[in-house]
Amino acid sequence: MLGAVVCPRRNENQTGSRTVIVFGGVGILLDVEGTTSAISYVYDVMFPFARNGMASYLDDHWDSPALDDVRKQVATDSGQPAAEAEQAVFESEVIALMDADVKATGLKQLQGLIWESGFDSGELVAHVFDDVAPALHRWQQLGVDLRIYSSGSVHAQQLFFGHTTSGDLLHFFTGHYDTKIGSKREAASYTRLADDWGLAPGEILFLSDVVAELDAAKSAGMQTGLCVRPGNAEVDSGHGHQVVQSLAEVTT
Repeated sequence: MLGAVVCPRRNENQTGSRTVIVFGGVGILLDVEGTTSAISYVYDVMFPFARNGMASYLDDHWDSPALDDVRKQVATDSGQPAAEAEQAVFESEVIALMDADVKATGLKQLQGLIWESGFDSGELVAHVFDDVAPALHRWQQLGVDLRIYSSGSVHAQQLFFGHTTSGDLLHFFTGHYDTKIGSKREAASYTRLADDWGLAPGEILFLSDVVAELDAAKSAGMQTGLCVRPGNAEVDSGHGHQVVQSLAEVTT
C-alpha cells in the first residue's frame, strides 16, 4: 500500500485547461466503455457481434452447463420463468433486454460467453485508448491496486482486457466487479465493493464517464474523476467531479 491518503485535487501547475488528479490513495477503480475504451467499439462492434451470434450459440450450447446459470438469471431478470426452459422464450426475452439496453446480469453473462469465441478466434480485438496501457503500468509500478467495475460480466471483462489492441492487459488487475455486486448507480454497491476490496472508500479513486455512477461512488465516500473521451456524451457543468481527458492526467 501507499502512504497516507491524500484526496485528489486540482494541480495548480496546469498546461492550458488540463486538469491533473493527484491521488495518494491505495486503489484505482476503472469503468470500461467511455473510460478505457471507446463507447463506439462496445456499441458498434461488440454488441452486434453478440446479437448476431446469439441464435447459433444457443443452438450449440442450450443444454450445456455453461448456460445453466445464464438461463436462470435471464428468467429472473425478465420476469419470465419460461425463459429458463424454453429456448424461443429465452431468445425473445434476451432480445427485449438488448433493445432496451438493460444492464441485466443474465444478458451480460450471455454476451460474455458469445464474445469468448470471437476473442479466441481473433475476430474480436478490444479497443483501448493509447494512454491506458502506459497508465496501468505506471500505477502498478507505484504500488496502486487496480480493479475494474463494469456492467459487463466479470468473464467479459477478463476476455476484453486479455485481448486488446495494446496486448494482454489482464495482469494489471487484481479484481473485477460486475452487477452481481449491485447497480453502478447505487451508493450501496460501492460500499459493498470497498468492503470486498478491504479498503476504506476514501482510499479508492473511481474513474468513469457517467456522472450518475460517480455520484453514487462519491456518496459512498470514494474519490471520483470524470473521464471525457472522444465520442462520449456531453456532460452538463456543475457535476462536482474532477475531469480528465486521459489516464495520463491521474498521478500518484
